Amino acid sequence: MKKWLIAGFVSIMVSVSAYAVIEVHEFDTPQQEQQFHELNQTLRCPKCQNNTIGDSNAELALDLRQKVYEMTKEGQSKQDIIDYMVARYGNFVTYNPPFTLATAILWLGPLCVVVIGFTFILTRSRRKPAKVSNTKTLSDEEQQRLDALLKNDDGDNK
Repeated sequence: MKKWLIAGFVSIMVSVSAYAVIEVHEFDTPQQEQQFHELNQTLRCPKCQNNTIGDSNAELALDLRQKVYEMTKEGQSKQDIIDYMVARYGNFVTYNPPFTLATAILWLGPLCVVVIGFTFILTRSRRKPAKVSNTKTLSDEEQQRLDALLKNDDGDNK
């Protein structure tokens, strides 16, 4: 009997601690719930840098999820919430930063590299190669000297 009580107590403690990790959010409308889930998947965690706030387990991500929930419950639009997060954490918090002067190199850099590389390859392939003339004719004197060297060389290869 004592073993059953201990097993029951341990199972209750484990289940209570597991329930404490699960976030439960209640919304007034399905649109609010959809907006909350979309924002959780489009906003980046500033601490994790490669996870959304919905995927991250960092405390900062938990705080951001809570703030998104509160703002959604207040009836703020998706763009208002994104603007709030960008004002607080910068354009980094969005996975698709807007085109600004600061982000122009990120957007145009790869395109410039491709265009410059393609232009380089195109100009190199259209350039005519320089003619290399390996067929120089020998004068009579040079030809005789070459023949003499070849005759002397035939017997010395042993």
